[in-house]
Amino acid sequence: MNIEVLENPKQELIDYLDKKIDDFNWANWEVSERTPLAVQIKNDQDEVIAGAAARSFGDWLLLDTLWVSDELRGQNIGSKLLKAIEEAGKKRGCVKCLLDTLNFQAMPFYEKHGYKTQWVQEGYPKTGCKYFMLKEL
Repeated sequence: MNIEVLENPKQELIDYLDKKIDDFNWANWEVSERTPLAVQIKNDQDEVIAGAAARSFGDWLLLDTLWVSDELRGQNIGSKLLKAIEEAGKKRGCVKCLLDTLNFQAMPFYEKHGYKTQWVQEGYPKTGCKYFMLKEL
């Protein structure tokens, strides 16, 4: 048996390994699916100018992304998007929401909306940190 270190592995190998661990997890978890969920705002040219993406997974809403274009910031759009995706998650039976945010991103915004920091990953990726935040919906 030979362990080979690959400095630049092919994407096919990464995808294969991800699939193998997913297969194992799905065979053993009590919940058998993650369902994508998103909200968006488009301008008159049909371009997305704000939105959020998440996944519902058992009792959890896993918020992956919330983005508002520069021209819309400071107009309460982020709060409206967050509320909309949380409500959609609740309709799916989610009772908790988990997200992560970086030190230069939106921690105060999420705190204002009831999220509490559960864990801080210090020194990420070098001198910053990542906050893992939770809210009961």
